[in-house]
Amino acid sequence: MLKAIRASKVDLVLLAVAAVWGASYLSAKAITPFASVPAMLSVRFAIATLAMVAIWLIRRRAFSKTDLLLGTLFGLTQSSIMSVETYGLKITSATNAGLLISLTIIFTPIMESAWNKRWLPRSFFLAAVGAIVGVALLVTGNGIQEPNFGDFLLFAAAIVRAVHVTAQGVLTRNREASSFNMILMQCLTATVVFFVFDIQGAFDAIATFGPAQWAGTLFLALFCSVFAFVAQLWAIRQTSASRSTLLLATEPIWAVFIAVWFGGETLALIGILGAIVIIVSTYIGQGIESRHREKLALETKN
Repeated sequence: MLKAIRASKVDLVLLAVAAVWGASYLSAKAITPFASVPAMLSVRFAIATLAMVAIWLIRRRAFSKTDLLLGTLFGLTQSSIMSVETYGLKITSATNAGLLISLTIIFTPIMESAWNKRWLPRSFFLAAVGAIVGVALLVTGNGIQEPNFGDFLLFAAAIVRAVHVTAQGVLTRNREASSFNMILMQCLTATVVFFVFDIQGAFDAIATFGPAQWAGTLFLALFCSVFAFVAQLWAIRQTSASRSTLLLATEPIWAVFIAVWFGGETLALIGILGAIVIIVSTYIGQGIESRHREKLALETKN
């Protein structure tokens, strides 16, 4: 009973992360015309870092060597994801972007299984493919356009994101490390990386941003970075990278819902069908992964 409650708590946290990230598109879309990608991201991560430092001063948990090393590593991979993904989205269509980024849910279990040398059941991959089909239905309102360089970047971003999630699960499991400290180092590393690429643009953004841009940046920094990154890493350490990725794959649903509710966009019948397919596939995949993990745990005990 307690195990089921704990699993539900982890799932709810991951769904909250997916919802927050789904809401990030409208905020980012409103900010990008006012700053370069590195400048916008450097300001976002600088605010996130300052917020986390303020919290750390209250908690004052000492940094371990693991916190510093893994936090820096995750900061570099997160910087790569954000850079490649954002530049790709500026070039390609939303349809192609949605399809390509969703490939993360295929790449992650493959990488995690290969690392652990224990493959998930084939039915899990069928569930993952089902989620991909759902995303395709959700975002192909105007048809799939021909691939371009932006598509290549998003394909690369999906691979890097899968590496990032898998690394977080594999490298932190059974280690004495603070999720909060690692994410603080991750945000600090990302801040430095993006400042280096466009330090002048960052200062220009700080000087010229209006109330709307600052509101969007604060949302991206505090909710989409601080809350989401800490919650994601905590959840991954409680479950698995594969299960986490399946739940985070509901992000397109939240993005569409928020765009329709707040952005005035419309959702066709085929889009609604896609959302249903994603939800069903994710639910089935959760069950398969959970049973597989429990089976492995029993085999290990015996």
